[in-house]
Amino acid sequence: MTKPPRKQRLSVYLDPSIMSRLAEHAARRDHSRSLVAEAAIESFLSPDAAERQEAVIAKRLDQLDRRMTRLERDVGIAVESLAVFIKYWVSTTPTLPEPAAQAARAKAGERYDQFVTALGRRLAKGPKLRQEISEDIMGNGSD
Repeated sequence: MTKPPRKQRLSVYLDPSIMSRLAEHAARRDHSRSLVAEAAIESFLSPDAAERQEAVIAKRLDQLDRRMTRLERDVGIAVESLAVFIKYWVSTTPTLPEPAAQAARAKAGERYDQFVTALGRRLAKGPKLRQEISEDIMGNGSD
């Protein structure tokens, strides 16, 4: 039985910041610095390193594209929802005589403050409305 060839020793000098990053990466992965450095050198010397880098960049761009598509959809839903609400509110809310309008404006300020407080709580801890809508739609589809 033949033994595999022994690894050869190489001494290199690294900038302290690079050495620190190497040590942190190795610790996070629970690998030796030597193993991480060997893998990095192999990757750098590999003829397909550029292709792998291109594939990683393409994958990240695809992820960003999907996120942007979802963001555009969500913003579109929000804008349409707001437009429908405003149209409904304008068409169904009668104008008030002046004494009642002043009282309504005062009450509106209080109600707006309550709305902002509730919105802040919801954004801080609650599920997003779009998640609830998706769950409602999925639930209704199975009925």
